[in-house]
Amino acid sequence: MPRRLIEVDLPIKEISAHARREKSIRHGHISTLHIWWARRPLAACRAVLCAALWPDPADPACPPRFRETAAQVMTRFARAVRQSSKLAGLCANHWSRWNRLGQDGFSGQEPESWKDLRGALLDFIADFANWDASTVPEFLDAARILTQAAHEALGGAPGTRPLVVDPFAGGGAIPLEALRIGADAFASDLNPVAVLLNKVVLEYIPKHGKRLAEEVRRWGAWIKERAEEELGRFYPKDPDGAVPIAYLWARTIRCEGPGCGAEVPLMRSLWLSKKKGRQVGLRLIPRGDGSGVDAEIVEVPTVSQGNRRGGVYPHPEGTVRRGSATCPCCGYTTPVASVRSQLKARRGGAADARLMAVVTTRPGQPGRFYRLPTDEDFRAAQSAAEELRRREAAHTGPLSLVPEEPTPNPGGHRAVSSVQLYGLITWGDLFTPRQVLALTTLVRLVREAGERCRAECDAGLAEAVTACLGLVIDKQADLGNSLCAWEPFAECPRHLFGRQAIPIVWDFAESVPVSESSGGWAPLLDGMIRCFQSVGCDWRIGHAQPASATAHPLPDDAAQAFVTDPHYYDAVPYADLSDFFYVWLRRTLNNVQPILLGEATTPKEDQAVVLHPGSAEERAEFERKMQKAMEEGRRVLAPAGVGLVVFAHKSTAGWESMLQAMVDAGWIITASWPVDTEMGTRINAMGTASLASSVHLVCRPRENPDGSVRQDAIGDWRQVLRELPQRIHAWLPRLASEGVVGADAVFSCLGPALEIFSRYSRVEKASGEVVTLREYLEQVWAAVAREALAMIFDDPDTAGLEEDARLTAMWLWTLSTGANGNGTAKALDDEDSEEEEEDSGTSRSAGFTLEFDAARKIAQGLGAHLEDLGRMVEIKKDKARLLSVGERTRHLFGKVEGPKPARRQPKGKQLNLFEQLQAAEKEADWGRLGTPPVGGTVLDRVHQAMILFGAGRTDALKRFLVEEGAGRDTRFWKLAQALSALYPAGTEEKRWVDGVLARKKGLGF
Repeated sequence: MPRRLIEVDLPIKEISAHARREKSIRHGHISTLHIWWARRPLAACRAVLCAALWPDPADPACPPRFRETAAQVMTRFARAVRQSSKLAGLCANHWSRWNRLGQDGFSGQEPESWKDLRGALLDFIADFANWDASTVPEFLDAARILTQAAHEALGGAPGTRPLVVDPFAGGGAIPLEALRIGADAFASDLNPVAVLLNKVVLEYIPKHGKRLAEEVRRWGAWIKERAEEELGRFYPKDPDGAVPIAYLWARTIRCEGPGCGAEVPLMRSLWLSKKKGRQVGLRLIPRGDGSGVDAEIVEVPTVSQGNRRGGVYPHPEGTVRRGSATCPCCGYTTPVASVRSQLKARRGGAADARLMAVVTTRPGQPGRFYRLPTDEDFRAAQSAAEELRRREAAHTGPLSLVPEEPTPNPGGHRAVSSVQLYGLITWGDLFTPRQVLALTTLVRLVREAGERCRAECDAGLAEAVTACLGLVIDKQADLGNSLCAWEPFAECPRHLFGRQAIPIVWDFAESVPVSESSGGWAPLLDGMIRCFQSVGCDWRIGHAQPASATAHPLPDDAAQAFVTDPHYYDAVPYADLSDFFYVWLRRTLNNVQPILLGEATTPKEDQAVVLHPGSAEERAEFERKMQKAMEEGRRVLAPAGVGLVVFAHKSTAGWESMLQAMVDAGWIITASWPVDTEMGTRINAMGTASLASSVHLVCRPRENPDGSVRQDAIGDWRQVLRELPQRIHAWLPRLASEGVVGADAVFSCLGPALEIFSRYSRVEKASGEVVTLREYLEQVWAAVAREALAMIFDDPDTAGLEEDARLTAMWLWTLSTGANGNGTAKALDDEDSEEEEEDSGTSRSAGFTLEFDAARKIAQGLGAHLEDLGRMVEIKKDKARLLSVGERTRHLFGKVEGPKPARRQPKGKQLNLFEQLQAAEKEADWGRLGTPPVGGTVLDRVHQAMILFGAGRTDALKRFLVEEGAGRDTRFWKLAQALSALYPAGTEEKRWVDGVLARKKGLGF
């Protein structure tokens, strides 16, 4: 069976660079059509699909017919590059190859040119991954010819195209790119919101082309005009002509301090604008009668302009921190439980929130302007609430005017569990009365526009237009609810789904749907039109339909490629999140999509998602469903077809469950490639071992001719264990050369390891005992740890370093990111974080945190046990934290009876490093000797030197290194050099160890 390109090689570094760049594109991308969570970059999808569908021309089994076509196509493409400055710019990274091929060309019949042809195809794939190349005719023509040639050369009927099946279609990136490169696409999903998105992208856009964009623009403008007529009076302009673009509100509680009872606006920050050169904020002024606070808007002087005194400078934390509210009148802090109770009694407090400020624009003047609310503003909001009550009373129909469907249960997934705790029981509770009035008005106008369009156009086009306008309603809801925070740097509302969760937000920004600013109907409509224009429509029509991945509607052997991006274990509660949009889509589109939108909420029982990571029952259910989905994928795939499963998860449990499902479903892993598809600036990546890469697992069916799973291939455990370290030794340096290190590299090694294990029906020990996948993965972690250490120290023999040094190095390496990643992760301060949850009893800690099971596996692979390393590791629930060097001061310099971690001081009594060292010095009474006792391990001694440097004890550091002999051990400097490369930039540890290294030469070492 001919190998595909992706089973041999892939330019992952270049693809990753294009994928990272694409994540920052905000105009014209399909992601701007509608929110979908964990969406795959088109660059990565396009590249891996080409490599999966095209054979490797250097493989002797490659059909000669494909080689000849590929040689001709690459020669023509190279000549086009030489003749076009635009193409040359897009292919600048491989100009030398295209320039040479454009002059000489080559023949696919000569074996000595086959590897060169493979290189040309890989370079083409790398260049085609560029967002700017995605609609260039020369790239599209070449890719489509190659796809068709590969399909027919591999046995496909002439005139047919290869079918790519994706049963977890989500946002539609995989099937869209399949169509783009000349394949057919069958997209399905259990979630109706995802299905609708795929219908728009795969069916409506290619079927109706530019006409769709024209009609959406036309009817969108009609809606805008009618909405302004109906809603304009609820957003009155200022007497001086200024136009409100946002209203800034705060939920409120009553202070529970003794004898107080003041109204406390819940504001996480008092900043309105933090733009460079102009900072504006609110100042809260307690009223004389103690009933609450008044507010004033202040222009804050910059540091160069003078002082921050006199109470003018806004307190960055506002009145609420981690769910507890501090009263500006009496100073009492109402605890989070009471805050929650008060808001719950008022259904979240959005309907009676306090208007704190109004943001306006002024004709002919740039920028945003801020003012306090006026009586006119209060009357407008009240009038909107009265109008909504009138419409609710007059409303008839099968669905309520305001969504009454329930929000996610607080006992569900952690990402959506907070809203009901604060009283937001129905989806309608997430909106203020004026927001609901605006949305329900727009819903009615979209339905009316669809009916008018149907009277003038064919039914298919009208359906497409109405669906697209329904997606604009969803975008309006995303930017028009009471969980949208104000962004003081960009000076605009943040949309709700800045991350994959529905958090409570204390103070929120109400956008103006009839404005031309962020959150207005007009800019949202323009964004959709821009997407239509940029993404193109030059491809065949695909197919999208609702279906469970565990019961696929296609017949056996129908597809040539099974390519999918399944749910990532417990990462995203898709059904709960998408209900936010679904309840509005039902009210907008149930007349044109009655079957798709027929249920009250999205399906939840059949989705393969773990809601509670600690639940063994949910894990088993996930594995069962995912195994069935993978079995269905194997069933619908032709025997000679190829599978590609994308997976990314930072927990070992998530990976083990996914891999178990694939192996049990009868797949052989033949290759794996990490492609950087995530943003390091996303909230849950900060300071953690979150993956920047998604691992693309290439697989083939392990089948008998009749389609049943082979059960006769038995592997020998000893042979598997001999082969494993050789495979890791070959693969890990390749990853490092591509800039893939840390957690990305660890999990990327699972693919090559599974290539060995999954080729067998089962693996047996000499005793006949069957080896479980979990047992095998323990060996994989050990092999990766040993190989990574050899790379870290540039020495295969690390036995000279004690277990604490080896574990520390491997721990830090696992947390690191490289050139293929997004730079060193930084810890967010509370002001920048979008997390608005109440105090959970945890706090941000110094040190370096890993998932406990991952840390345990790393330690075991190095012959260490976390339970015996209390002097350097703190274990808490499902997390293990490598203590910061500063936290080890007392253990390293003071009297410590046992290996206990340094006790952190209560808040407000933190000692700096100098004070900690002084205390330890006094406790152990080594100050009179002038130098501390030398630590028992090399790591202890390096950390001691770092602490002495950090505390400014230069003389003691010199005596420690020279007179006490710590610096005469070559292992000391070897470890210090390795730690310098491993500690994240900007940390104290990095500065301290570099300071020690800088003194090496001067001290004569």
